[in-house]
Amino acid sequence: MRLPARLLPLSAVTAASTLLLTGCFSESASDGSAGGSAGNSAGGDGKRVRVAMMNPPRSGLSPLSDDAFKLSRWSTAETLVTLDTDGDAEPALATKWQQNGRTWTFEIRDSVTFHDGTKLTAESVVRSLTKAATASPKPRILDGVDLTVKADGDSVDVTTGTEDPLVPQRLSSPQLSILAAKAYRGKTVSPVGAGTGPFELTKVNGTSSATLDRYDDYWGGTAKSPGIDVKFVPDGTARAATLRSGEADVVEAVPVSQAALLDKDLVTEVPMPRTNTLYLNTGSGPFKDASLRAAARAALDTESIVKGVYEGRADVAKGLLGPALPWAAGLRKPTKRAKSVAPNGKTITIGTFTDRAELPEVAQTLQQQLQQAGFKVKLDVREYANIESDALAGEFDAFILSRATVLDSGDPAAYLYSDFGSKGSFNISQLSDKKVDAALEKAAATKTGDARRQAVVDAEAAVLATDAAIPMLHERVIQGDAAGVVGVEHDPRERALITADTYVK
Repeated sequence: MRLPARLLPLSAVTAASTLLLTGCFSESASDGSAGGSAGNSAGGDGKRVRVAMMNPPRSGLSPLSDDAFKLSRWSTAETLVTLDTDGDAEPALATKWQQNGRTWTFEIRDSVTFHDGTKLTAESVVRSLTKAATASPKPRILDGVDLTVKADGDSVDVTTGTEDPLVPQRLSSPQLSILAAKAYRGKTVSPVGAGTGPFELTKVNGTSSATLDRYDDYWGGTAKSPGIDVKFVPDGTARAATLRSGEADVVEAVPVSQAALLDKDLVTEVPMPRTNTLYLNTGSGPFKDASLRAAARAALDTESIVKGVYEGRADVAKGLLGPALPWAAGLRKPTKRAKSVAPNGKTITIGTFTDRAELPEVAQTLQQQLQQAGFKVKLDVREYANIESDALAGEFDAFILSRATVLDSGDPAAYLYSDFGSKGSFNISQLSDKKVDAALEKAAATKTGDARRQAVVDAEAAVLATDAAIPMLHERVIQGDAAGVVGVEHDPRERALITADTYVK
């Protein structure tokens, strides 16, 4: 059943939301007594790191969902490989790998224990990866990938249906984290006490908080902080207030409207491979007509959104891939698109969510621009957890989404397939286009390097030609770090935040 439309203005900041945060971290240990380590012999002074995060868990912190990125940002669950700044694979739980046709062989790191004390083995890896490969729905990094896994002594063979040059990068996705057997004993996958990272997830309080303690037997060396206390604060104004009040040490995703109110020395602006996009429903409703999609594209003034809503802290989009991938701009060619027609009062419903504070205001601005062009526009704005299923089911004519473009593999081909492939798991536009599918398949099959980058840009062009998605702007994430925080990560891919080197003075 559809919830009634509602829109929460960004200016409606209540004192109550801020007051509720007073003492919000007080229930967690903050004296270094948790996790079996009273002090911080590794370099900190024993203080726990208090983190205010934006999105609450959507799937009970299951690693098979987007919640996996929280596990990664807390350094509790790990993958076989990680990515360097250029997106190349580096060793993690696997020490090396090699390709033989459709099969990649990964040598598993020795002397690694899970947080429950059991040993990491090739069989452990097979269990976790097989669970992910057979999940329904699959983790999006495996969209369109037929993957089987088997143990071979201390190594693991990963075989794909067709030769895949990106297998190591795929296995870096937090959704393919390797967990202990205990994680898989229930109906859902539980990461509590089942990871291999420097911090052990010890307690989860629904969608309100989580507690992690230092794991002293971590294979990569003892963490500098005795633990992490996490609070989920979806309201952006309230989240920023935790930094001003000293309630949090690290605050993710500070809203643009709040950044100017914070000490500039506590704010870091990070260019993101993230695009704010208007997805148009090509499967049903008015935007099934390509000429009306073209009319919507022509009506948008994205520069005014960047200047007005984002106060200049964003970049006007020239395509789906932004300045965080600088090679894309130089490879683009002009794209031929359908001609627009007059909307003549066609009624459309635009959906978006409140979790990212700027999006409701973007929706209001788009409503005005599209109405001036001749559309009648309704808005439906909710929390993300309450609107995602409707968006994926094609319940909206248009949907505004802030979307990471290299979230999983460090390579945008997976994002393009997930969002625009006819069998993609996140196809909000309901797009089914043979030319797009062919371009996506070509990009996925091309070996890494210049040829693959060109194939990715060609796939982007195929998507843009349909007007199924209108890229508006590329975001810069704003992160708040208290003055005493040392070693916190500012990661464009949003995979790392608190690491073994993070501590509070």
